[in-house]
Amino acid sequence: MPKLLDSFTLALIATVTLASLLPCSGEAAQIFNLITNLAIGLLFFLHGSKLSREAVLAGAGHWRLHLTVLACTFVLFPLLGMLLKPVLTPLVTPELYLGVLYLCMLPSTVQSSIAFTSMAQGNVPAAICSATASNLLGIFLTPLLVGWLIVDHGGAGQNMESALDIVYQLLLPFVAGQIARRWIGGWVDQHKAVLKYVDQGSILMVVYTAFSAAVISGLWQQTPPAALAGLLAVNGLLLGLLLAITALAGRKLGFNREDRITILFCGSKKSLASGVPMAKVLFAGHAIGAIVLPLMLFHQIQLMVCAMLAQRYRSRQMRSARAETRA
Repeated sequence: MPKLLDSFTLALIATVTLASLLPCSGEAAQIFNLITNLAIGLLFFLHGSKLSREAVLAGAGHWRLHLTVLACTFVLFPLLGMLLKPVLTPLVTPELYLGVLYLCMLPSTVQSSIAFTSMAQGNVPAAICSATASNLLGIFLTPLLVGWLIVDHGGAGQNMESALDIVYQLLLPFVAGQIARRWIGGWVDQHKAVLKYVDQGSILMVVYTAFSAAVISGLWQQTPPAALAGLLAVNGLLLGLLLAITALAGRKLGFNREDRITILFCGSKKSLASGVPMAKVLFAGHAIGAIVLPLMLFHQIQLMVCAMLAQRYRSRQMRSARAETRA
């Protein structure tokens, strides 16, 4: 289970600090951007090679659950981001609000959704399928949502060039990884603990280049402390609403306890691993520090809150099991 303040979170904080104090610029920034693009391609290649078709097929038949999770991820989340604009915009800067909108359009996490579902004793095969489907569809749906909604709010929007960038930098490496799985799948499965550093390293590289550009363009001068505090409140509000709605939807739609847990943890998450690299592609030519900052904060908040929720579910189930044993 992810820790509340794990080493990766500390690395993110250190990377943002480094970019704030020593931002890369000029020729060094160009070289670093090239290396980062290659790392992103490798990241999605490994995502494709790690995807187990057997695990996905094990939970693929539960279509009502999967549709519920996808609706929460790609319909309810963006809708809340739009409808809550009058409430959110007084709390954050316009650039941070665009970042919040972008956050709302991202797919769910994979590792933490499955880990929390397992810890809370939910439907793990269905969680694997839902989280994987969310990430696969996110490669297509997130750019479409960005082009449809953010373009009307002064963002970068989606055009043919960025669509081709998504194909070249994200989709093709992913497909190549799926094809290569038949040859390297066994090796990848045996070295997941090592390969996670490729994931994390790619994200840290994107964060460093993104915040370097943002710092040079005056991110911290344009983001007062009050806006950062407001952003924490906005992220907490969004997560709280999604957790409440997914819990209520699971009950109202008649799902059993295990399925309700899966809907709760898969339908309320947003993926940092997918969101940061995609932002670099979708918002190419823009200072994306303010775009990814809401996602970085949301990532940590969701880990802390969901860790406590999963522990509570597990403890409750263990108490119930002990009571049945005594009876």
